[in-house]
Amino acid sequence: MKLNPLQIDLLKKHLGPFLFCFFGVMFVLLMQFLVLHIDKLIGKDIPVGVIFELVITNLAYMVVLAAPMAVLVASLMAFGKFSEHNELTALRASGVNTLQIIMPVLIASTILSAGLMWFSNAILPEANSKARSLFIDIRLKKPGFELEPNVFYDGIEGYTFLVDQIDPVSDTLYDITLFQEPNNIQNRAYIKADKGFLTSESTEALTLHLFNGEILRYPSKRAATRDRNMEQIEFNKHRKTFDLSDLAFTRSGRSGSSRSDRTMSIQAMAFVVDTLEQEIEELRYQIVEDSISTLHPATFNQTSSSTMSPQLGSRAVTNLFILNQVGSITQQIRLANLGYSQVENAQSQIERAKSNELWRVKRIQRYWVEIHKKFSIPFACIIFVLLGAPIGILTRKGNVGYASITASILLTVYWISVIQGEKLADRLFISPLWGMWTFNLLYMTIGLILLLHLSYDLRSFVQKNTDQIST
Repeated sequence: MKLNPLQIDLLKKHLGPFLFCFFGVMFVLLMQFLVLHIDKLIGKDIPVGVIFELVITNLAYMVVLAAPMAVLVASLMAFGKFSEHNELTALRASGVNTLQIIMPVLIASTILSAGLMWFSNAILPEANSKARSLFIDIRLKKPGFELEPNVFYDGIEGYTFLVDQIDPVSDTLYDITLFQEPNNIQNRAYIKADKGFLTSESTEALTLHLFNGEILRYPSKRAATRDRNMEQIEFNKHRKTFDLSDLAFTRSGRSGSSRSDRTMSIQAMAFVVDTLEQEIEELRYQIVEDSISTLHPATFNQTSSSTMSPQLGSRAVTNLFILNQVGSITQQIRLANLGYSQVENAQSQIERAKSNELWRVKRIQRYWVEIHKKFSIPFACIIFVLLGAPIGILTRKGNVGYASITASILLTVYWISVIQGEKLADRLFISPLWGMWTFNLLYMTIGLILLLHLSYDLRSFVQKNTDQIST
């Protein structure tokens, strides 16, 4: 497509505000990162080169966030100034359509969006992996560097820390409270200690040494009603080891597959999703076989999987009547207890299978959320042109202040929706598609409606002028 001088001039008007806003947002995000982490890095005997490398690797995610924001501000300023200087009025007399004016900018934003998609898939995962690997190295050197006094810390899955004081020299922790969430291998517990300290056993383990405290352990939900009493234990010394295998990401140049969704490409996540879906299918089939084998081993061994369910149903009903035909009451009680024990074992297996399946479903959901995010956020560059261009034309204001205020409102709503959509999708309340694309579709619809409105006004204006000339 050959560009006319007006379209070239409009692209030039976009370039300055885009670069200004892009580097401005990058600076703000960088300052935010430094404010959050610099006090934990400075004075911890960490080499300056490691700190600089950590900052550089974290710039990758800032690029993905800053580019769409800069596109919106640039569109508001360029098209607002374009309308403010009455250049649009001259085009109306020439019968130029609004879409013709916006098309070069829209093509440029499409190219930028495609580049960001590639960047999010190829560069960002490696940068995130490198940054997280550096954080782990720092954690191994100073295990408690992420803890802050009187601030809840839940960086280790299944646990929440609360520390009253931290000695910056010895890293000793005072007035420690640890909340332990229940899972398949441990019950809910509440641990309180006067002081303690953290040590790193390896890249996949972190040990908390506690002194002078007590443990309040809650009973298991599967425990009998009469046994559901809380257990209180006092201790002088207690050691708690945390599994950090989920946090031990692969460093650059090392092989391995221990990565999270933020450090994987789309292809790698799709492979993991397929694997997890196969595991779910195998888990469902296995629990059916195990349950039937536990309840009716004879029937299970003699029946094929295709005809197992109908025979199992009739056999289960028949057994209830057979129990009444046993002459000895003692034998009846023994058979009843045996059947009850088998049912409990089968129920326990089903509960464990459900828990394992839910864990896999949540992982699949998180991977799909991340896959959609790698497309939805870069695609916002196109949407913000469709939205920012008509808003700028209609407002007829191209100054930085007005564009910044308008963009701040639109971006605040957008990022809140993205964050909340991601959380709701991770918790299985909504699908990843709706979680990541809802406001993209909403903003695109609003932008298209405004563009159609402007195009209709242009045609009406041209027709009106033509009628006046004819008369």
